[in-house]
Amino acid sequence: MDLTTLKSKWNDVLDLLERRDRVAWIAYFDARLVSLNENVLTLQFIDAEKLSGAHDYKATRNERIRGALETAIKEVTGHEIKITEI
Repeated sequence: MDLTTLKSKWNDVLDLLERRDRVAWIAYFDARLVSLNENVLTLQFIDAEKLSGAHDYKATRNERIRGALETAIKEVTGHEIKITEI
């Protein structure tokens, strides 16, 4: 899988995540998909810092929440992807 393919399915991933775990969805809904190399997806959250009263959910994105996103990605795409953040 490549980044373009994952981006094309990202809304489906987020929709599934929202149905299963609203907290995980909130933590990841504004993530930018930066790169996908060797099944490691790098996310960036620069948009969360744009506005006053920024919504930084970094502390929320723990192992359980990250696992919920990884599971949703696998179910939508059929690929096991690990998440990293910058």
